[in-house]
Amino acid sequence: MSRILFSAVIYLLLPLLFLRLWLKGRQSPDYRKRWLERLGFFNAPANIENGICFHCVSVGETLAAIPLIKNALEQYPGQTITITSTTPTGSERVKAAFGDTVFHVYLPFDTPGAVKRFFSKVKPQLLVIIETELWPNLLHYAHRFGCKTILANARLSQKSANGYQKIAKLSTKMMKDVDLVAAHHQQDGERFIQLGLEPNKLTVTGSIKFDMNIDAQLIEKCQALKNQWASERPVWVVGSTHQGEDELILQAFEQIRATLPDILLVLVPRHPERFDQVAKLIEDANLNLVKRSDNIAPTSSTHVVLGDTMGELMLFWGIGDVAFVGGSLIERGGHNPLEPAALSVPVLSGPHVFNFKAIYALLEQQKAVLITPDPQKLADSVIHLLQDKGARESLGNNGFVVVEENRGALARLQCEISNLLVK
Repeated sequence: MSRILFSAVIYLLLPLLFLRLWLKGRQSPDYRKRWLERLGFFNAPANIENGICFHCVSVGETLAAIPLIKNALEQYPGQTITITSTTPTGSERVKAAFGDTVFHVYLPFDTPGAVKRFFSKVKPQLLVIIETELWPNLLHYAHRFGCKTILANARLSQKSANGYQKIAKLSTKMMKDVDLVAAHHQQDGERFIQLGLEPNKLTVTGSIKFDMNIDAQLIEKCQALKNQWASERPVWVVGSTHQGEDELILQAFEQIRATLPDILLVLVPRHPERFDQVAKLIEDANLNLVKRSDNIAPTSSTHVVLGDTMGELMLFWGIGDVAFVGGSLIERGGHNPLEPAALSVPVLSGPHVFNFKAIYALLEQQKAVLITPDPQKLADSVIHLLQDKGARESLGNNGFVVVEENRGALARLQCEISNLLVK
């Protein structure tokens, strides 16, 4: 497939793309706003040219990029920092983290017209794409407009690589338009090379997800919330769950309660449009529910706290005695297990973790995670850890050590960005 053919397909699909936004807006109204930005129509601030643009698809990429972007704000005070995203939740995280110190806009759909309008208004000298978001027109016009491009914190599973191989001509063109790939792991880098990336454009920096900042203020907040919610109760925190997974978690929770009736579950769905749906699942299971958004502390009779707010997952991880990282009991590829690990909270996960394959392999090697293939095994593992303090502390400490020993990707990535800016 050529870029011209790809562009024609995207133009034909535009009505369906907007229909999809409209349908998603039934649960999350923000999807029905700011549609002109999706076509490259927006007002950019004055003197924006020659800045740096960071593309963070949604919440996960934004959280990972926050330290990198903060460094750019400090290191390049005279340049405008633009952050693009594709989801309202990603947009909310950008605004919460940076306020008016950056310019935020949705990344347009990948049509030639929309992307050209974007670059003609933002005029960045460097585009930093967090993780792997490959769009042919975005990369093509970045090159045409003299904007260098780096894929930062880049990862590419074998499954994704196989998909790109099916459009080999287009993939090769995209790799030629990229100036640098800063990969998680050597295996990721080799897959990019197989797609057509020139070897001299590859560097392996590791994952910036290891470089999260755990400050004393967060620890204090975690301890205060733990004292308020469950000072004498065991707490199981389940984060970033998806549709079809919450039912399995509640199934495991019922089995755990049969042995540990005073346990408190803190359940945090990945997407806010599912908050009400998950609340109904909890109520249908005859469990007493408190919503975080109601700002009411759970009582001794509360079974579940629903984490229906944004930006508090790290706080919730920190009050847990045991953590389960969602997106992994079903085939979604998992989410970041390093957040609870960095807080010394023992980590459990389902088997479907292909999005974080290298990180999970490292955690397993260091005995810093337990993989639970089904609700029964998950329940058994939670019960074991809550009843065995030594096993719980060992798993948590091992996770903390893995995080500490693998820091440094952020500094390496900052160096690569500086090198590209001065070339």
